[in-house]
Amino acid sequence: MRGTLIFAGSSCPALTGKICENLGMAPAEAELTQFSNGETSVRILTSVREKDVFVVQSGSPKINDTIMELLIMISACKGGSANKITAVLPYFPYSRQSKKKSHRGAITARMLANLLGVAGVKHVITVDLHASQMQGFFKCPVDNLHAEPLIARWIRHNVPNWKEAVVVSKNAGGTKRVTSLADALKLNFGMVTTDKKRGTNMTASMIMNHLDGIERQPLLDSIDNQVRNNSSGLENGTPAAENGHTVPFHTVADAQGSPRRANGPPARPTVNPRSPPSRTQTSLSQSSAIDELDETEADGPEYNDQRAHEVTHGRLVQGHIVPDDFPSPTTSAADASVTEEDPMTMSHASSFFAPQPHALGGSADAGASSDEEEEILKNPKVEHMITLVGDVKNRTVFIVDDMIDKPGSWIAAAETVRKRGLAKKVYCIATHAVFGADCLEQMQACDCIDAIVVTNSYPIREDKLRNASKLVVLDLSFLLAEAIRRNHYGESMSPLFLHLGD
Repeated sequence: MRGTLIFAGSSCPALTGKICENLGMAPAEAELTQFSNGETSVRILTSVREKDVFVVQSGSPKINDTIMELLIMISACKGGSANKITAVLPYFPYSRQSKKKSHRGAITARMLANLLGVAGVKHVITVDLHASQMQGFFKCPVDNLHAEPLIARWIRHNVPNWKEAVVVSKNAGGTKRVTSLADALKLNFGMVTTDKKRGTNMTASMIMNHLDGIERQPLLDSIDNQVRNNSSGLENGTPAAENGHTVPFHTVADAQGSPRRANGPPARPTVNPRSPPSRTQTSLSQSSAIDELDETEADGPEYNDQRAHEVTHGRLVQGHIVPDDFPSPTTSAADASVTEEDPMTMSHASSFFAPQPHALGGSADAGASSDEEEEILKNPKVEHMITLVGDVKNRTVFIVDDMIDKPGSWIAAAETVRKRGLAKKVYCIATHAVFGADCLEQMQACDCIDAIVVTNSYPIREDKLRNASKLVVLDLSFLLAEAIRRNHYGESMSPLFLHLGD
């Protein structure tokens, strides 16, 4: 491409080299150094006058240095009279800070968008923003590409019996992303949620479940016996006697507002046997018979109060699934900050009146960040209730999110679908492989995870790649190269979002 220069930042030189190779050109020369005090120095070694410049820079463990380097490179190209400067950010830094998470927090993603605009960016190309509404932070056009077509193609070519698989979200916030992939592959989808509000109030829940299993059935049996005893007095139109006492009928209104008996069969209309039945009486008799038929069908075995098989519950202690008879920790998630002297914690009604946390405003505390939730998940004194919605038995499961940073929620979701949902295989799929601390090592050691599928949008160290046999890295260079080519020639980006056939 004539009149085009592609500069590589220090975070992803390998990805930039593949992009330039796909476009049949070499990366432009630039000197990136640091002074002894850590200041970044950039020197452009080629003319950029009236050129279409693309600067490729992604996230890295030294994220602040890479951001400053990107801004200085953009400013240097702007000072060199470049015609147009496009920032190519496979992973957009600070994308998780796109809203206020505390009362005095900062919207850092918006601040970074403003910095890029001040530096001289005229266009931004990125992949799978953490929140798509972040595009509104920019005053220039933004192309938010998706790795979903690439992931879907890999699934179709590499996963056996993928048509019987289920796509699962590991939290409620990722359901939109999961349903998009499920629709593209025409698969069912599910969701894993973690209840962080069950504290000592779990005792109340256990009591209610105990009542459901023990006291509810005798109560229903007594009602059935009462109905049978009352049936002997129906012919005379009088209530039956039970243990020497008359049991009165109670009349209530049904769903249509019509009166009916609550502790006996529906009352029949009074009809004079000597007079022929009128049309109204006939219709009433027919409706009464239909009501009796409906009640008879409602008493059948297919209508019960058992939980649906598609909803599976499990106990989560220290981020792992534990058996039902596992001893409960001393504290639970809802009461991690509530003292035991609080009388409301001893009442099962306290869970209904407890204030819910809000991100902003009110008297409640601000919502916890992902790091704080991860710490609570690993706390040995805190127990969570995890719920799987969806049928995954003997099926392959794709757990999907936009990035993998901390391993706790991934391992918890994988153990839930394997140990509680009885899934056959589990694939953890994400676009950005951040892999903070020992995340990759923990996921590699988890027996419930069969494969970890990511892209090369975020640089992964070579030593981690060598020791991770479950890791599969998909190449984004073709997608980014085509986006750069279309951007340079002014072509539409719409074909990059399509799911092409095999």
